[in-house]
Amino acid sequence: MIRRAFIAALMSAAALPAHGQSARYELDNSLRERAKWRSFGNKDWITGDPVERARSGRTRVTTYELTHVTGNTPVARLKSLIALAEAGPKGYDAVHVGARTKTPKPPTQLSLGQILAWIKRTPGQPHAIGRYQFIPSTLRVLIRRAGLPANTRFSPQVQDVFADLLLADAGLQKFQSGRMSRKRFMNNLAKIWAGLPTSSGKSHYDGYAGNRATLTRAYFDARMREFFPSS
Repeated sequence: MIRRAFIAALMSAAALPAHGQSARYELDNSLRERAKWRSFGNKDWITGDPVERARSGRTRVTTYELTHVTGNTPVARLKSLIALAEAGPKGYDAVHVGARTKTPKPPTQLSLGQILAWIKRTPGQPHAIGRYQFIPSTLRVLIRRAGLPANTRFSPQVQDVFADLLLADAGLQKFQSGRMSRKRFMNNLAKIWAGLPTSSGKSHYDGYAGNRATLTRAYFDARMREFFPSS
């Protein structure tokens, strides 16, 4: 079990978000090169792999889902919104719809090592996993960043810690303190999660391997104003 002090330390370890990277560069940036990165100051690591972020096959978000974005805090509600855009009703146990070979057990019952082993033995298919649809390159970085051993269970708690690190990278602290605009923060989030729309109304990865935003920008903006009325 992760102690509270450990979780707090993870949440405070923020890196700079990616900015100004073209979709073409992101598409051409290989996993082999990304695997060599050690510094979290790299400008493009959070953009991940647009091929694995494909939303093709994702069912349309229902009215019921749109009205059940919940949480006890603004950040918890934001994570619920991200989960709505990315994972759908399976939440923490979601596996990318395009994965032909699913995990041997629900993801929350697997260790991080078992998930990485599943990724290794099922090449050529998308592997986005969990409530926040972590792709392999991002998942490996987050595991190293958190310093978690391979036998750590991919629990809802661990998934939320990983999501908090990505929110920090997008500029959550600056946004909440008024040092980053809502528009910029939302666009940063859309660079991390392809199901969220940029200010253009489309996914940051729209057109690549079936990527599309699963929420409208108007809905995204309305919920952000609701969650963070003073930011």
